[in-house]
Amino acid sequence: MVQNKKVITNGRVIDPAQGLDRVADVLVADGKIAEITDAPLTEVPDGYEAIDASGLVVTPGFIDLHTHLRDPGYEWKETIGSGTEAAARGGFTTVSAMPNTDPCQDNAAVVDDVTRRAARDAVVRVLLIGAITKGRKGKTLSPMGELADAGVIGFSDDGDPVSDSNMMRQALSYSSSLGLPIINHAEVHSLVRGGVMNEGPVATRLGLPPVPASAESVMIARDIELAMLTGGRLHVPHVSTAASVDLIRAAKQRGRNVTAEVTPHHLTLTDSWVYGLRGEVPDVVTAVAYDTNTKVNPPLRSAEDVAALRAAVADGTIDIVATDHAPHAATDEVCTYDEAAHGINALETAFGQVMQLVHEGVLSLNDLIALLTSRPAAILGRKSGTLAAGSEADIVLLDPDAEWMVSPNDFASLSRNTPLAGATLRGRVVQTIYGGLSVWDSRSVAAVTS
Repeated sequence: MVQNKKVITNGRVIDPAQGLDRVADVLVADGKIAEITDAPLTEVPDGYEAIDASGLVVTPGFIDLHTHLRDPGYEWKETIGSGTEAAARGGFTTVSAMPNTDPCQDNAAVVDDVTRRAARDAVVRVLLIGAITKGRKGKTLSPMGELADAGVIGFSDDGDPVSDSNMMRQALSYSSSLGLPIINHAEVHSLVRGGVMNEGPVATRLGLPPVPASAESVMIARDIELAMLTGGRLHVPHVSTAASVDLIRAAKQRGRNVTAEVTPHHLTLTDSWVYGLRGEVPDVVTAVAYDTNTKVNPPLRSAEDVAALRAAVADGTIDIVATDHAPHAATDEVCTYDEAAHGINALETAFGQVMQLVHEGVLSLNDLIALLTSRPAAILGRKSGTLAAGSEADIVLLDPDAEWMVSPNDFASLSRNTPLAGATLRGRVVQTIYGGLSVWDSRSVAAVTS
């Protein structure tokens, strides 16, 4: 017998995969999309639970191709349970877990174990990314065929680049037969040389070791050439510089098999945020500067770089938005800037951040939803990221104009490392439905706490 019947009524339904943008009702039955009506129904069908989406936008659940769940090995920073709770609050119904765990996801046994624990603990879908090299040490290829058979959706040593060019060539060659992307952390260590923030006037003024933009773009240039040589699929993570954008744009114009992502923080924050004043540049540096919550790899860049990234998502050079959610414990951040860990907690704030581009006229709402749904689904090669009949009922209800203040103490994530504490964002996730079941409803929380 069909169970779990819901009808989401009177919402503006946006599904870029179907070119759909209209006020309609979405019917869900047994965890699947049953129908999207041509117009709102005059009455709720018998046996259906009604969810009122009046004044809200209804879209496919978001897909994140770059998430750090820290589990196994670093459960004091995040767990599969807490990380996927955070994802649900951010509108993400699918997250892709990076392999920099302990043990890392470099063999089928670990992948199988994490898959089983995700089935037990996760509140949304967890896909796994396998390591490119054994132990993520860059010396020996991981058993990619074994990992593919175990279900990984790509390969990365994220946090550690594959520095050896021949090793990267082998990885791209081998993965090409599997049809899965190589996601190489784009960084030349010898150019970083201990740098902790973007090279430029802010680093000079604060006396912090700089990271040149070329540390990223040189690696991307190499990887594009190797992808051309091998025919492998290259996905460039967390693009952060104008020079990188130029390389990716040129590669696509030459028909190269390259895709790319950008994070919400690289689209909306500049290196001036290191001053601790939410982007304001002080006349005098005070004690609030050196905000360790802004330390991320790649670092927050210049305003010119941010402008180039925004243009790149607008013209399609950058394919998707991915969070690079990187939770850390307080002890990783309450220290000097040099000692602080790299990473920003991003799942719960992502939508509010990237809605800034819609409110500023850089993107249409339809284009933004595509960056979070149909486009990452296309990179995965999966029939997801859509509200088409028969699809999994992964749905998010959004209020694009709702203003809210970021309060890290209210996060579902175990970690609080965000530079946005106290900031007001415009755009909020109201409800997240995964497989037909509600896994987050801000209205229920508000009712309980009021």
